[in-house]
Amino acid sequence: MTTRAGAPGKLWAISDLHVGYEENRALVERTRPESDDDWLLVAGDVAETVADIRWALGILADRFRRVVWAPGNHELWTHPKDAVDLRGVARYEHLVEMCRELGVTTPEDPYPVWEGAGGPAVVAPLFLLYDYSFLPAGCATKAEGLEYAQGTGVVCSDEYLLHPDPYPSREDWCRARVAETERRLAAIPADLPTIPVNHYPLHRHPTDVLWYPEFAMWCGTSLTADWHRRFRVETMVYGHLHIPRTTWHEGVRFEEVSVGYPREWRKRPGPPGQLRRILPSTRASAAPSHQEVTR
Repeated sequence: MTTRAGAPGKLWAISDLHVGYEENRALVERTRPESDDDWLLVAGDVAETVADIRWALGILADRFRRVVWAPGNHELWTHPKDAVDLRGVARYEHLVEMCRELGVTTPEDPYPVWEGAGGPAVVAPLFLLYDYSFLPAGCATKAEGLEYAQGTGVVCSDEYLLHPDPYPSREDWCRARVAETERRLAAIPADLPTIPVNHYPLHRHPTDVLWYPEFAMWCGTSLTADWHRRFRVETMVYGHLHIPRTTWHEGVRFEEVSVGYPREWRKRPGPPGQLRRILPSTRASAAPSHQEVTR
């Protein structure tokens, strides 16, 4: 399904809905498109439990012409409070099948083409994970980086809840995902720009403003550092950092679209949970730059 050529629809994005919080759940209940032709890109961290993920994506899929989802780390957690105790690849595949039941596009589906205002552009939901290559200054290996992070007390909960089964490690899973995704992106016609939707930024620069730089280890992979050039990226949509803002790198727009936790969004000016417009592009920043404690 594509948006009709010349249709008035807009391409919107949001991430890090974290609907386990009642305040964030209320934001999702109020989220609506401007027109029947609007699409919504959801860049991960909808919730920790399958029931909550289904609830939120189901509501959004009923309202928008198309919803495109890329998983975050929280969806992949095997959390004690979740009735679904699947781990690793099995959990991800379960979520993919659930999304297909809801009519939500996943990283395992053909990439749709946005043909509305600002298009055409290929919308590419990605699932890439991270490989600990965004190391803290002075650290040369994952082991050194983790030791440093443990010393500061800033360790991502993924270390306890995100299992890579059947891969031996999260970085092995990441590398397999990168290789397969690279192959698919390379097959996109050369005359079409792309809009990658990934939970993590494709390039490290957005992590430069983290209050705790060691958290960058859980924020992406250097294997994708040139993808914004190689794959003709119009806008790179991501979340995870809980620092909603627009940055530019080598002429490419990087759009962080997270809502974050209530304790974070209460500090920001303007109403919370606002969708970020991706196309047609305003070519300007749509949100202030905030340095927030991230998860």
